[in-house]
Amino acid sequence: MTDALARLADVARVPLLDAPTPLQEMARLRAALGGGPRLLVKRDDAIPFGFGGNKVRKLELVAAAALAAGADTLVTPGGVQSNHARATAATAARLGLRVLLVINGERPERPTANALLDELLGAELVYIRGREERAAALRDAEDRLRRAGRTPFVVPLGASTPLGALGFARAVGELLRQGPPPDVIVHATSSGGTQAGLVAGCALHGLPTRVVGVSADDPAPEVEATVRRIVTGIGETLGTDGDALARAVDFTVDDSFVGGGYGVPTEASREAQRLAARTEALFVDHTYTAKALAALLAYVRAGRFRDDETVLFWHTGGQVGLFA
Repeated sequence: MTDALARLADVARVPLLDAPTPLQEMARLRAALGGGPRLLVKRDDAIPFGFGGNKVRKLELVAAAALAAGADTLVTPGGVQSNHARATAATAARLGLRVLLVINGERPERPTANALLDELLGAELVYIRGREERAAALRDAEDRLRRAGRTPFVVPLGASTPLGALGFARAVGELLRQGPPPDVIVHATSSGGTQAGLVAGCALHGLPTRVVGVSADDPAPEVEATVRRIVTGIGETLGTDGDALARAVDFTVDDSFVGGGYGVPTEASREAQRLAARTEALFVDHTYTAKALAALLAYVRAGRFRDDETVLFWHTGGQVGLFA
């Protein structure tokens, strides 16, 4: 894997991330659970740029590709409170590009949280009724911009492409420079890019770490298939066997914490949110990170980890959603 790691290091990026993000012990949370494995948190929520979050790692690479293509406008989809849309708008502002966001949902009368930040960042907003209209709306926006003499670059949902996922393959190397690898990584997953990058990164470094993605919306088989497809693409990008990368790591997707749906709080996510805040002053959102943390708490309580194991919660951000 040495050649693949060298190619990974050479992939062009724009510097948005002040790495490394903090790696912190969650001793008080562990004590509140009555013991169990050592608990760590990787604080991608603490990335300074654009209110942070996991999308920044992906957008560093995707934005570099957009600049190389001569783009003057980034185009991407998302929901009204999309962290990805906000991060893309922030990236465009930093690089002097325009940004058009295709937003599924109703235009809020009074924008709050991510929707407010999108407007402050100067995004052009196109509202559509639902997710099923995204593909057509993106094509229409791209065609309209080209007819107007602009050069758009479409960033797929969540920047969850093999290129974007390389940001998290790199992040595994960052984690290893901070200490020994954890036995398990638990994180929120949806469009699959973060988990694919973590899986590929663990495989490239030969780690035995298990990677557990907690779905925010879609059924586990669908997310797992997406993760495998992206990992295969990562292999092609790095000149190695992507299928072998996927087979080298024990990864799963758990969809049992979705509850009523995307962004809908559950009793477990509310409890996880309160417990994280009151023990570690750590803030998680109900769309993604509170549900992933709820899963981690349930796993500890059920004895799924040994006391001598280290479990890492990769905090992917989303705290802006608390102000929606």
